[in-house]
Amino acid sequence: MMVTYHPSVQRDVNRILKYYQNISDRLADEFWEELLEYIAAAARNPERFHSGESGLRRVNLRKYPYHFLFRTLGDKIRITVVRHNKRHPNLSVERK
Repeated sequence: MMVTYHPSVQRDVNRILKYYQNISDRLADEFWEELLEYIAAAARNPERFHSGESGLRRVNLRKYPYHFLFRTLGDKIRITVVRHNKRHPNLSVERK
């Protein structure tokens, strides 16, 4: 499946990367690699991930306390937000 992104996802990811780069470039690189790995997994098999009431599916990263939400639209997935696990569950759910 093709992957598309809400325009604000780039800002979400940039903030996270900046945070980890301030600690260590290695941490930032590892976060980025894990995020890409899970995005690819969602594109290969979107049904694998839990769907919530809003129709969005949630993908938790393994090593980092972050997750992303996406929806399936025909033959593509659209990632709407990348956020910390402790953020309010309704944060950015309205993104299309």
